[in-house]
Amino acid sequence: MSVHDSPPRHLLSLEILPQPDDTTCGPTCLHAIYRYFDREVPLPELIRTVPRLETGGTLGVLLALDALRRGYRATVHTYNLQVFDPTWFELSAPELIAKLEAQRKVRRSPKLQLACSAYIEFLKLGGRLQFDPISGALIRRYLNRDLPILSGLSSTYLYQAMREYGPDDEDDDLRGNPSGHFVVLCGYDRKARHVEIADPLQSNPHSPTRRYAIDINRVMSSILLGVLTYDANLIVIEPPPAA
Repeated sequence: MSVHDSPPRHLLSLEILPQPDDTTCGPTCLHAIYRYFDREVPLPELIRTVPRLETGGTLGVLLALDALRRGYRATVHTYNLQVFDPTWFELSAPELIAKLEAQRKVRRSPKLQLACSAYIEFLKLGGRLQFDPISGALIRRYLNRDLPILSGLSSTYLYQAMREYGPDDEDDDLRGNPSGHFVVLCGYDRKARHVEIADPLQSNPHSPTRRYAIDINRVMSSILLGVLTYDANLIVIEPPPAA
């Protein structure tokens, strides 16, 4: 089905639980993806097994790694220039691994080293990295195939919320920093140019049901600004091919 032949409105039947705390949005989104594919992996198990950052939360590639280890296929469309140099975009998987290994040796940031190590394992396990420009057509391409998209993005931009400061993430427009978040893209309205979002944050400002539609331009901008918290990605998880 071409972009022009795609239905004007397409919604996936995906349900998402509320995240148990402020830092478990990633595993909660992954749990919703697994349930969508009729696989029940208890949320507490995912929270326990998906590695956490010292500052809380996780990285999108670590969620994709969990899927690969469970036998799924995983593709990551990344816009993270903190990890990937634009001159690497045409490299093969072995060449990318070599670059990531070299970068890991010369960069001292623990978070960057963790990201490099995770992407190296991701590629070695058969994960696919893509560097296509983000667009509505790219998002619809997966949703038209009934594949939800797990995305790391800037919640500060998505919610148009105040930046956060300190260990308790207090609103502070002067000292605060932007915050990252994970959501699932699960539908679109091409005529209204809206994307349907399943959001594990119960207190999100858009809907108490954790499902809402929002302008696609704001969604794409939020995804790109996720680079500030080491994500900025679209993660597509697919079941293995039928035997």
